[in-house]
This record gives sequence, C-alpha cells and structure tokens, in this order.
Amino acid sequence: MYKNMLSLRNRNLTIRVKIWLFFMMFVCIVFILMWSFQVLMLGQIYEVMKVSSVERATRKLSVTYQTERFDDYAQNAAFENDMCIEVLNKDGIEVHYECVFSGNCMLHNGRNDTYFFFMELQQSRTGEICRTLYNETMQSDMLIYGRVLHDRYGQVTGYMLTNARLVPVQATRQILQQVTMMITGLLVIAGVVLSAYAAQNLGTPINKLNSSAQRLARGDYSVQFHGGGCAEVDELAETLTYAGKELSRTEEMQRDLMANVTHDLRTPLTMLKAYAEMIRDLSGDNPVKREQHLNIIIEETDRLSLLVNDMLDLSKLESGTQGLELERIDISEKMCEIARRYEGISEQMGYHLYFTGDAPCMVCCDSGKIERVICNLLNNAINYTSKEDRKVFLRQINRPGCVRIEVTDTGDGIEEDKIKLIFDKYYRSENHKREVVGTGLGLSIVKAILKLHNYNYGVNSKLGEGSTFWFEMTAEE
Repeated sequence: MYKNMLSLRNRNLTIRVKIWLFFMMFVCIVFILMWSFQVLMLGQIYEVMKVSSVERATRKLSVTYQTERFDDYAQNAAFENDMCIEVLNKDGIEVHYECVFSGNCMLHNGRNDTYFFFMELQQSRTGEICRTLYNETMQSDMLIYGRVLHDRYGQVTGYMLTNARLVPVQATRQILQQVTMMITGLLVIAGVVLSAYAAQNLGTPINKLNSSAQRLARGDYSVQFHGGGCAEVDELAETLTYAGKELSRTEEMQRDLMANVTHDLRTPLTMLKAYAEMIRDLSGDNPVKREQHLNIIIEETDRLSLLVNDMLDLSKLESGTQGLELERIDISEKMCEIARRYEGISEQMGYHLYFTGDAPCMVCCDSGKIERVICNLLNNAINYTSKEDRKVFLRQINRPGCVRIEVTDTGDGIEEDKIKLIFDKYYRSENHKREVVGTGLGLSIVKAILKLHNYNYGVNSKLGEGSTFWFEMTAEE
C-alpha cells in the first residue's frame, strides 16, 4: 500500500514538473526572442528595414519621373522618408533636388560627391547602387541609394540618387535592454504562478482519478469518477465511470452465466449418473428396462453435447473469432427450403407451420448462419406457442431496400419490461421448464449473428396473444 502511494505521488510530481518546465521553457523562448530581435540584432534589423523603405520609395518615385506631379511626389517622399533626393539627366546634369538636411547630406554638401555616385551608377550592371558611408559633418552613417531611370522603351532617361540618415540605435538599445529585463522578470513570475496553478488543477484531478481507479481494480464497481481541471480530464472521468458500470454489468452477467450453466449441466449429469447406476444395480439383466434407461442416457448426453456446442458457438461469435462467409442468395428460396424441412417433421412433433413467402429477393449474407437464425427462431416459437392450437407462422415481407423475416407464435406473450432481456443468455432459466427443448442460448446466438451482419432485429409481443420475432436483411439491387 505504501509503495502504491509513493508511486502515485511520484507520478503527480512528474506531471507538475512537466507543466512547470513547459511554462518555463515558454518564458525562456520569449526571453531569447526578445533579446535577439530587440537588443542584439536591433541595429541590423533597423538597417535592413531602412534600406528596404528607401528602396521602395525610390522605385515608386522613379515611376512618376517626367510627369507633371513629379515635384509634388518628390517633396512628399523626402518628407515622409526623411531623405534627400537628387535627379540627374542622362548627361549627369542636375534637374531636380530635395534636401532635408540643409545641405549637410552626402549629395548636397558641396564636395561633388554626387559625381562619384553618378559615375558608379553608370557603371553598375544591375542599374542600382546601395552604399553606407559615414558623414563627418552630421556625425552619422548615411545610406546612399541610386537607380537608373528608363522610359517605356528601355532607354536611359536619367539617374536618381537618394540619401537617408541611419539613426544611431545605441540609446534605444539601452532603453530596450531595461524594458526587456523588466518584462523578463514579470514573465518569470507569471510563468511560475501559472505553472503552479495549472499543475495543481491538473495534478489533483488525476490524483483523484488514480485513487478511484485503484478502488475499481479492487472490485468496487460503485466508485464514481470526478474530473475537473480540463475537458480531457472530464471526458476521462466519464469514460472510467462508464467502464465501471460495464464491468459491474459484466461481472453480474458472469455470475448469472455460471449459475445457469451449473443448473443446466447438473440436471443431465445427475440423470446420467442415476440411470447408469440403475442399469448397474437393477435393470442390467432386464433387456427392456436396460434399453429404456440407455435411451434416456443417450438423450441426456445429446442434450449436454448441444449445450456445450451452443456455448462454444456463442463464445466464438461474441469474440469475433468466427467471421462471415458472405454470398449472394435468394432468401425466398432459402426460406421455402427451411419451411419444407420443418413441415416434414411437424406432424411428429404435433404443431403446424404456416409459411407465407414473397417475391424472390437477393441478399448478401452468410447463408449458414442466417439459416441457423431462422431455425432458432422457429424452435423458440415451437417451444412457446399455445398448447391448444400449436401454430407457428413464418413470413417473408419484401420492403424497399430490405426484406423482413418474421416468426410468430400464439403463446402467452412476453411482459413489456422483460422484452429487452429476452435475447440475454439463459433468460428462460428464471422460469425453467423441462418440457421446453433447447439450451437457453438460441436467442443469444440469434442476436450475435444478426449483430455480426449489422441487421436490425427485435420482438413484438402482447400478453395472451403471442410474440413475433423479426429481423431485416439488406436487399441487393
């Protein structure tokens, strides 16, 4: 018991540790991403974004070159992107400029730097240049971007140079470091609190489920499983509660099965022993009595063999080890064959079978197992039909998409609250009668075969008027 409790605690601790580690890992990933992008790579990210912004503005502006509103576009672009603009014609003569740095930029500082950029742009194979230079006057890095201008025929019409300032990010980086440190601290605290809360809300319900499961394993099927924490735990609790009810029902059915099997086996075994002793002690020298007693022994042996065979067949059907051998058959022809077979022995058994067929109908089924279903239903009807008229009715009713088979007796009927139990194993043993022929497993075998075929089935009964057992087979087109 102590080992089980220790093992349970270790499992709960593992769950909580895993949740805590998950949250801490999440915090670490956020922390690393923040430091990488906001602090360590801030300069590179800023420069890439600035270059991309200047390139887009220059390309957009080059499209409007030699249009009436080019001057307005150039002025707006210079103001919005904080950059200077220099436009040269194809001979290198200045035709337009915008300067936002009061002549202190790399294009308008009076040192004729524009000429060197112009020459480099002319020699460029891609038609573009992009340079980063240090401006001593402004004490800052400057971005120079140049682009060759073409008309719609691909002829060179001029050259456009832009100059933007790369703002130092050291001060911004220091501020972001402080902010990142504060955010990291808050994330760590929040991660610890949330992970502890999540671990408690998930670990405690699992702990309770485990304790209830141990009670269920010891045979306490009345235990109730309670979830909490999350939807998955609630679903697990409902599943375990359902499993406990099914286990309780299975154990109850197992006890009933053992009691019924013991009852049905004890009777023929007792009679076998009794008549064997009578042959030994009394009728051994009397041929007539000896033959009578031996016939009884043979009948009880056959009944015992039938019971064992039915038990084995039912076990195979319910376990799924006995599959279906499907084939196309005419169910009308099969039922006529069964009816003729029963009519041949009806006079000897003292009952009357009335068969009502329908048009030929093809179905896909296991012919042997469906024949056994019909025979079991007929045997059941023969056992329980009225002693006065001893009538049994077998019907085939063709319906759209299916064919319905009905077997009706004229017996006492079945109570409404007992109809749902009629297909259970050994149900008749509660009111067991020796004159009823069979093992008590016939309807259970019927149920197993029909479920294996996925056919609908049922029973309609009215007290004092008899019962009708039916099933529906899918018709083939």
